[in-house]
Amino acid sequence: MFTGIIEAVGTVRRMEPRNGDLRLTVAVGKLDMSDVKLGDSIATNGVCLTVVERGSDWYVADVSRETVQRSTLASFTVGQRVNLEKALTPTTRLGGHLVSGHVDGVGEVLSVQPDARSIRYRVKAPDELAKYMAEKGSITTDGISLTINAIDGAIFDLNIVPHTVQETNISGWAPGVRLNLEVDILARYLERLLLGERAAQPSSAAGSGGITLAMLQENGYGRR
Repeated sequence: MFTGIIEAVGTVRRMEPRNGDLRLTVAVGKLDMSDVKLGDSIATNGVCLTVVERGSDWYVADVSRETVQRSTLASFTVGQRVNLEKALTPTTRLGGHLVSGHVDGVGEVLSVQPDARSIRYRVKAPDELAKYMAEKGSITTDGISLTINAIDGAIFDLNIVPHTVQETNISGWAPGVRLNLEVDILARYLERLLLGERAAQPSSAAGSGGITLAMLQENGYGRR
C-alpha cells in the first residue's frame, strides 16, 4: 500500500521486452534506497512494482503483461521522468489517501490552464470509472494523491499547487499525455459490498455486474 505522496522523481534507464512483458530499470533520483530489499514494492507512476534487482541509485522490476495492458508502462521511453514512492510502513504519515498501486485505467489530459499560482488540468477518464469519482473525492493520477475539484461525466478537473508541480513529473503533463488512474479503493469495495449475494454470480448471470437504481431501491436506498 501507498499514500500517493511522491518521494522522488526518477528516470527510466532501460526497457527490455521479455517474451510479451517487460523488464524495467529506473534511476531513482533522490529516493533513499538504503532500506529497500529485494521483493519490496515501489510505486512507479502509480504502478506497484516489485524490486528484483537493486543498486544504491537504481532498481529493476519485471512488468507483467496484465500491467502492460492496463497502464502506460508500455509507452515509457528511456529518460522519461516517473513518480516514485516506497510502500508505506506502520509509522508512515498518511498524507494522501490509501493507494494500492493497481491501475484501474488510463486517462488523457485534455487541457492545461493557469489558475492564479496553481495550474488547472482537465482529464478524461475511461467512462467505466466515472461512477467511482466524486467532486472533492480522491483520485490517484500517475501515483499522485489528488483531489477532484470538479467533475462532468468522466471528465474531471485537478487544481495543482506549485509545490506538487515541483516535486513530481506534473510539469511534463500536456494535452494528449496519458496518465495512470486509480480510483479511491473505498469506492470499489463499496460497490462490491452492495452487490451482496449477486457478487458470487458470474457477470452474465448478474446482468451488468454493477450497481443499478433497482438494486439500490431493493436495499432501502432512494424512493420506490
